[in-house]
Amino acid sequence: MEKIYILDTNVLIQAPYAVECFEENEVVLPMTVLEELDNLKKEEGEKGANVRRVIRILDAYREKGNLLEGVYTGHGGILRVEKNYLNVELPEDLPDHKSDNRILKVCIGLSKESPKQVILVTKDILLRIKAQLLGIQAEDFTTEQVAGHEEQYLGRKEVFVPEVLFKDFKKKGVPVESVYCCDSNGACIHPELFENEFIILRADQSSKKTQLGRVEKGIIRKLEYRKSTPYGVSPRNVGQYFFQEALMQPAEKAPLVIVKGMAGTSKTFYSLAVGLEKVLNDPSGEYRRILICRPNALFDSDIGFLPGNEQEKISPLIMDNLEQLVDSNDRERYSDERELQDKIQEIFDRGLIQTEALTFIRGRSILKTYLIIDEAQNMTPAQIKGIITRAGKETKIILLGDPNQIDRPYLDDRTNGLSYAAEHMKGSPLCWQITLLPEECERSSLATEAIQRL
Repeated sequence: MEKIYILDTNVLIQAPYAVECFEENEVVLPMTVLEELDNLKKEEGEKGANVRRVIRILDAYREKGNLLEGVYTGHGGILRVEKNYLNVELPEDLPDHKSDNRILKVCIGLSKESPKQVILVTKDILLRIKAQLLGIQAEDFTTEQVAGHEEQYLGRKEVFVPEVLFKDFKKKGVPVESVYCCDSNGACIHPELFENEFIILRADQSSKKTQLGRVEKGIIRKLEYRKSTPYGVSPRNVGQYFFQEALMQPAEKAPLVIVKGMAGTSKTFYSLAVGLEKVLNDPSGEYRRILICRPNALFDSDIGFLPGNEQEKISPLIMDNLEQLVDSNDRERYSDERELQDKIQEIFDRGLIQTEALTFIRGRSILKTYLIIDEAQNMTPAQIKGIITRAGKETKIILLGDPNQIDRPYLDDRTNGLSYAAEHMKGSPLCWQITLLPEECERSSLATEAIQRL
């Protein structure tokens, strides 16, 4: 049965191509949505860019026919603009002048006149609630959704292997078909393992014997960089061993690294440590520089109110990590604050570390760069795609974030760019992933205690 999908403005702002995602069904844009797009078309940053893209898409359909009557999308469906139903009555506590309520009027009007099922698509939870109270079916835009946080790919798995194969693991590796897990009933099952998935390998006759490995072309192989200490930093837990392995690999082999984990799991700290090792200590000149972006939830507007130039606005966000890396002596580090700051400033002055707003990445090709995107959970799928497709030769992209700490409106653990990239890049030979566990928090004893109690 064909359906009528009525789209809210926020859906188009996040996914400009949304009008073409409903197959053979009818897509309706209320006139108030066009008015909101018109008011936002001069906005700066990602929002304005997406609005202008939507307008161009609509203009292309306008040239094909009359949008008030409906234009075929080329995907089997129809796109049209609806300007009627202004006289539909709403409860007194829903004022007519609000755009959300004008959209609800269109939903009610179409429901009464059309035999088709009418569905409101919006990323606004409160509007979905109001729609339900009025008997209107409403749902989120699901095209970009992935599995819930608990079901998402972790990039790591613990398995058992026969003792005879375990003995030769370091020399030959272990075939993936020879390992197994146990289900809740104690039965042995062969898990699905993905390319580059990290493995905790246990001997089945002595579970205390363990090795760390990674899946590569059907074989679980030992870690290459387990004994490395990038910029004097050593792994403190299993997750960091896996994380270090992904970061230390050259860009040619591991151009994309995705790391999820809660605050305190040293995501930014370890990424900077490896970056400094590669840029300052590695004579091969693997990368020209470290480039750091951190997209705040309201980055396009709020960042402008911070003092200083662009670098001065963003660099304080990583300063604590740099202080620990530049001077690893905990007792003496802050004995001479000026000397410490001079060491850090020298790194910036030499151009070895640069910080930029995410907005300025668009349209560029980034070459021979160690690129860290911090707080990537506050990016949309479109932004993530834009970043990854900017990677030029010999560039390594590291996406860091916690899907449970999202500050951007209309994003959640299933629709944010970090989770989207992680699920869609799962199994790619060019993507290495790891999720750091809560028990791997290394910030402080207080932070660990708070994670467990709060």
